[in-house]
Amino acid sequence: MFQVRIHGRGGQGVVTAAELLAVAVFEGGKHAQAFPSFGSERTGAPVVAYCRISEHEIRAREPIMEPDVLIIQDASLIKQIDVFAGLKPHGFVIINSMETAEELQLDEKIKVPHTLAILPATEIAMTHLGRPVPNAVLLGAFSALTKVVPLEAVTKAITEKFKPKIAAGNVAAATAAYEHVMNQVATHA
Repeated sequence: MFQVRIHGRGGQGVVTAAELLAVAVFEGGKHAQAFPSFGSERTGAPVVAYCRISEHEIRAREPIMEPDVLIIQDASLIKQIDVFAGLKPHGFVIINSMETAEELQLDEKIKVPHTLAILPATEIAMTHLGRPVPNAVLLGAFSALTKVVPLEAVTKAITEKFKPKIAAGNVAAATAAYEHVMNQVATHA
């Protein structure tokens, strides 16, 4: 089973990201389960959502404590809570930030090697949507970095979820993020 934990703040589309990822996984013929975990249910409050991906039916219902992938929609959370708790060795980390790994002090937070993508998801969302909602952007990055779900499945899930104009902006943003991460990976190869 492949497990994803998404950290962000209320209003950033954390729960929608988990749901879109689950729909994209279904499009690819696999099983998926998405669910949120709320504390204070207000804009700006920390929010966590989860998505499990499997070739088989998923029976587990508990929160994901040892994710294969962390998606961090708001880098300020890195200094506030232990978003890296339980991350599997050699897992994937996707961070929405304009800062570098050094500036984010990730070497102090992540003790074993991980596959890392840092991208300005909020800025990409502003360019394509005119709104600071990084969720679809980060799903494009997820597709590029993990290869667990193809970009086409992500864009189809977005198209099914949103009205045409909003869907088009989100598809363009996810595609831009996919290309950004593919270029980042090619540069470091």
